[in-house]
Amino acid sequence: MPKYLVQGTYTEQGLKGIVKDGGSKRREVVEQLITGMGGKLEAFYFAFGGDDLVIIIDMPGSVDTIACSLIVNASGAAKLRTTVLITPEEVDQATKKSVNYRPPGQ
Repeated sequence: MPKYLVQGTYTEQGLKGIVKDGGSKRREVVEQLITGMGGKLEAFYFAFGGDDLVIIIDMPGSVDTIACSLIVNASGAAKLRTTVLITPEEVDQATKKSVNYRPPGQ
């Protein structure tokens, strides 16, 4: 399954929910969302600085990942950024591909 890094910040509304319910409850809710879409929660961390949360998930594919991101972002409680993670082996495979490309102006 493809692996994704999800980073995000909580809005004021979302932070009030964290204060009320706690961090463990939020992790449970996120894990239920991910497993309900056929994925697996690999890591869940709260952070401070630029991001309030950092998670790593395995998901069946981009469509399921986008569906989760859309519903969370639309809730108004958090704003997420999602990055597809690529293994070194996938990079190895990519370097063996023949690509026909012409840079602009050449």
